[in-house]
Amino acid sequence: MNAKQKKTLIRIISAVALAVCSAIIKKDIIKLILLIVSYLIAGYDVIISAVKDIINGQLLNEKFLMTVATIGAFAINERTEACAVMIFYQIGELFQSIAVGKSRRSISELMDLTSDTVNVIRDGTEMTVNPYEVEIGETIVVRPGEKIPIDGLITEGETEVDTSSLTGESLPAVKRVSDRAVSGSVNISGVIKIRTEKPYDESTASRIAELVGSSLDKKARIDDFVTRFASVYTPIVVGGALLLVLIPVIFFNGEIGVWVRRALSFLVVSCPCALVVSVPLSFFGGVGKASRNGILVKGSGYMEMLSKIDTVVFDKTGTLTKGSFAVDAVHSDALSEAELLDITALAESYSNHPVALSVLKAHKGHIHKERVGHVTEIPGKGLKAEIDGEEYYVGNPSLMDSIGADWKPCHLSGTAVHVSKGSSYLGHIIVNDEIKDEAEKAVAELKDKGIRKTVLLTGDRKDIAEKTAGAIGIDSYEAELLPEDKVTAVEKLLVDGNRTAFCGDGINDAPVLARADLGIAMGGMGSDAAIEAADIVLMDDDLLKIPKAIEIAKKTMRIVYENIILAIAVKIVILILSALGVTGMWIAVFGDVGVLILAVINSMRSLI
Repeated sequence: MNAKQKKTLIRIISAVALAVCSAIIKKDIIKLILLIVSYLIAGYDVIISAVKDIINGQLLNEKFLMTVATIGAFAINERTEACAVMIFYQIGELFQSIAVGKSRRSISELMDLTSDTVNVIRDGTEMTVNPYEVEIGETIVVRPGEKIPIDGLITEGETEVDTSSLTGESLPAVKRVSDRAVSGSVNISGVIKIRTEKPYDESTASRIAELVGSSLDKKARIDDFVTRFASVYTPIVVGGALLLVLIPVIFFNGEIGVWVRRALSFLVVSCPCALVVSVPLSFFGGVGKASRNGILVKGSGYMEMLSKIDTVVFDKTGTLTKGSFAVDAVHSDALSEAELLDITALAESYSNHPVALSVLKAHKGHIHKERVGHVTEIPGKGLKAEIDGEEYYVGNPSLMDSIGADWKPCHLSGTAVHVSKGSSYLGHIIVNDEIKDEAEKAVAELKDKGIRKTVLLTGDRKDIAEKTAGAIGIDSYEAELLPEDKVTAVEKLLVDGNRTAFCGDGINDAPVLARADLGIAMGGMGSDAAIEAADIVLMDDDLLKIPKAIEIAKKTMRIVYENIILAIAVKIVILILSALGVTGMWIAVFGDVGVLILAVINSMRSLI
């Protein structure tokens, strides 16, 4: 509980204590003083706000209604009821503040993209400082295994950097002098020095943290509707209360005291607090529950849209697949499959390339590195290795062509690693990006949640796209697409009337994430650009979080509509009873603040 919430709680306890004391004490003047003090403690901010609104020309709102009704209640000797209105209003405000604060904390704790310290070189000495102290143009040092903390240019060293957080691709990127280093990526192999180009708070990782902090600022359309409804509803009920006094007194000789009481009860029950408070609170609860499940929803508007989605579109690499390779097949021409795999593993044994690692994993046996002599990397093609005194080549078709090997294409989809002894072709190994274990189940659950259509959009070859879509159960696919082609494909779905969500992770997915009705980024593996462009971020890249998010969104919207129906129905009944004189001020208090409390309690279900 923060300081403001503690202050509100103290006000509530103090106001209640004074009201209770007033009920015990018999002296009228002391009773009156205690109730006035209780009323002011509980409602001074409401009264001040109402006065400011009147000065600014914003006369008819819920604060004005509460102030007029409660002051009127004092005037007709219903002082305890007036205090109760203000006290219960503050209780509702406290519930709302606690619920919103809890959901905000749940969200902000999920995404720790920033660095606590930075190693910077000053006056020739390396020192560890707070990242906010690093200025543009200073040189920082990043060692293997460390996250790059600030955007900048590499001035010294060469390394491989895990760029999966930036591109969604599994292959590490080689970074040399003059290459740009982006915060959020991880240094893999060598020590590098970076000249910073931005202050820490403007670097990519910090921008993401800032984005998290403002995640609840965007309202849902239904939230805006409630605000507009209250602005129209309030002057109507004020006019109704005036007519409730004037018509009986002027035309039917009604007793003015009786009709003033009814009008005041009418004003108290007419306050739209339950709507104004409970609807956003329901969304905050839903956003908070989503965040606890590893789903960052950037605003209640996106929660509302998520509940209406009927089409989900996926990127492939890093989204439906793991972004890590595995051996699918070994096809040998001159050796046994085991011998071909053994030769390839020996050649790749000194590499940390993902394809090499997949071959070593498939080999499983002991690698006798003493059999390996000199290994030469051939950029963009593969490598040449001396094994048992013989020269072997391992790489792509371009490498085979360059040495005159008569290589053979494979009927299987995937990345082919070709192997030759000199120019004598030995065979090839097929390596594929592994499909995520939960992908098929996630697609099935999406269909159970009411998703009519699933689509795969990828830049990969058609055969790979077809194989991936078939294995997972996706309805349709489009392959060999550029980023702008993906946008075009999504726009076609939108034109056809589909409420479309796009799920991707790479920097090239940012345009289509922004174009879809709803963009869903894979947060753990995803690029900063994708996360910034998306409306929802899956923090641990678990595809099962998508149907979970839809489930939470639909439950949240059910609670929102329940609160709207509850508030309006109860208010209409009590407004009629108040106008007829059947109910008094206490029932009016329940009709206002009681419904508010019930709606808040119902809203808290969205957190469960």
